[in-house]
Amino acid sequence: MKKILFILLGVMLMGQLANAQRYAIVDTKYVLDKMPEYKEAQKKLDQFSMAWQKEIDDKQQVLDKMYKDFDAEQVMLSDELKKKREDELFIREKELRDLQRKRFGFEGDLFKKRQELVKPIQDKVYNAIQKIAVNRGYDFILDKSEGITVIFADPKLDRSEDILRELGVK
Repeated sequence: MKKILFILLGVMLMGQLANAQRYAIVDTKYVLDKMPEYKEAQKKLDQFSMAWQKEIDDKQQVLDKMYKDFDAEQVMLSDELKKKREDELFIREKELRDLQRKRFGFEGDLFKKRQELVKPIQDKVYNAIQKIAVNRGYDFILDKSEGITVIFADPKLDRSEDILRELGVK
């Protein structure tokens, strides 16, 4: 009788442990790459980035020419004129660094554009993930796209296709 009770208790305990943690794995990068609006937002970001980089490159070329001209002429310049040109070069170099920071720095124009264009799409994906997690009773969902320490992920746990279906993307 004790054996049957132990076996029954063991089976019940195993059932509880099996249901204790329900989890799934999602590859948000894969999901985002499948979404046309994300591709369009990335394309727009690339266009902004290239235009801003061209602006910086053009200013860098002008600055490089100014340095080259200064090097060639500095032996013929008076101390006062030499100082004036050095100050101008310093100011132009500072303006260039400020422009780089403004365009590509932390919370710069590119960051703001990314927030404007990509964040709403990411929020849409995360809302779909949350909806699926709640509806299917998952305890947690891992994102394997950004280097989370998932050493092995069983493909049958990947719910990326479900997220795409939820979003209406194929």
